[in-house]
Amino acid sequence: MYKSSDLREKDVINISDGKKLGKVCDLEVDVKTGKVDAIVVPAPFSVGNIFSKEKDYVIPWDKIKKIGEDVILVEI
Repeated sequence: MYKSSDLREKDVINISDGKKLGKVCDLEVDVKTGKVDAIVVPAPFSVGNIFSKEKDYVIPWDKIKKIGEDVILVEI
């Protein structure tokens, strides 16, 4: 079992391309079951376009392949 505060400290890495997506900023929880449906990682900030921000990454829990000591590996 993981605490949300523990997940927020970990970097999220996409194993498909090795790209670092960022750190977990939020969780989506099913209020009926109490289970985490997805983790949310903020979209990268673009200096070239200061007034628009890409949508955050919402990564379904089943796309998480491994939660390690320092990183969360996902396949998206």
